[in-house]
Amino acid sequence: MPIIANLIRRFLFAAIVVPLAAAGVRKVSDVVEARRGPSRATSLMRKGADTVQGTFGRQKKRRRFF
Repeated sequence: MPIIANLIRRFLFAAIVVPLAAAGVRKVSDVVEARRGPSRATSLMRKGADTVQGTFGRQKKRRRFF
């Protein structure tokens, strides 16, 4: 039973918590950028959120023939 519980916990973490955290980081980046303008920190926050969502969140559609 503990093995199944650990598997479910890992799946929920990857499916729900990580994409929500990435969306939160992206939102904070947008707010800071709106107040202070673009900076290295906000661009790194956005790139990190994109990387995390690409890894754990919705996958990009792939081209078939190229």
